Amino acid sequence: MNRIFGILVAFMLVAQPAMAATLYLDPASATLARGDAEVLAVRLDTDEAQDECINAVEGVLSLEGPIAAVDVSLGNSIFSIWVEPPTISQNGKQVTFAGGIPNGYCGRIAGDPRLTNTLFEIIARTDAIASVDGSSVPAQVSFTEQTIAYLNDGFGTPAELQVFPQELTVLPQLSADVQDPWKERVRADTTDPQEFSIALEQIRNRYFITFNTTDKQTGIDRYEVMEEPLSNFSTFTWGSASAPWIETRSPYELDDQTLNSVIRVKAIDKAGNEYIATFVPDETLRTVPVTHVLLVALLSFSVLVLLFGLVRFYKRKQREREEKALQRAFGEPDKQPNHPEMEHHEVKQLQESQNTSDSNHEKSH
Repeated sequence: MNRIFGILVAFMLVAQPAMAATLYLDPASATLARGDAEVLAVRLDTDEAQDECINAVEGVLSLEGPIAAVDVSLGNSIFSIWVEPPTISQNGKQVTFAGGIPNGYCGRIAGDPRLTNTLFEIIARTDAIASVDGSSVPAQVSFTEQTIAYLNDGFGTPAELQVFPQELTVLPQLSADVQDPWKERVRADTTDPQEFSIALEQIRNRYFITFNTTDKQTGIDRYEVMEEPLSNFSTFTWGSASAPWIETRSPYELDDQTLNSVIRVKAIDKAGNEYIATFVPDETLRTVPVTHVLLVALLSFSVLVLLFGLVRFYKRKQREREEKALQRAFGEPDKQPNHPEMEHHEVKQLQESQNTSDSNHEKSH
């Protein structure tokens, strides 16, 4: 109940009187050979005479016997919001789900043959192992006690709910011609998912994107997102195997919180058809990345260090040139020691001292 509460609060729905709602599986019964597959529709009926409306349902489907769920489809779903999309357990024996629709589902409209009340579809397959004793085996797909429907009354009131299972008969022999209507539907699906847009949201000073679309043939299989830095835009190759697509779901928290990236979301249906939506953040929202600030600071410091070193190198070379010029002026380039680290006035004092010493030496002779 907790996972559905967010949907109920978000809808802010007007109260409606309610009677019994019904969840059932279509078809209600079937006979399958070993290895065959079937598509089961999970359907919702309301008490239209009492203007009953349901805006959320959560629950668990259990599969018993030699049958397991292998896939799900939301292609014909009347629900537009999924807190937990139909999820198959690892062993294929359970399917959990939680979703809803704003303003509620109040039953079919005039002319509706009652086929537009689908919540989702399950693709189930029987074991491909022949029965040892040659006898048929019963199987069942049913709703557990955890299944709850919520009224469209703004309070999240559980509805009075009736549930009906599907009864199956699994034949002992392997199918000579495997029946798989789902595979045929996937093979026939050549239509891309419907176009959609990406919305930018800010929650607690963090940027998120939200997105949603539908595929009326086989349903959406998954979403993938990519954040392409604007600096790489001209060099990006769409066909690259290294394109950084990340599988995700809405809402998605952006890695680039500075919004200096082109954001792309790819919707892929069960047949592999895809549609890509693109979002370019407004320039007024972009900020300078911290890494760029650090890089500029590092480069500035490096330039300063280089300039300081060049100035010191230039001054040292200048002193060396002055010393060599003085040595040539006194005609003793080989005797004069080179003192690159002395200041100019120290060099002059040293040379004057040498001259005085030489004069005294000549007089003594």
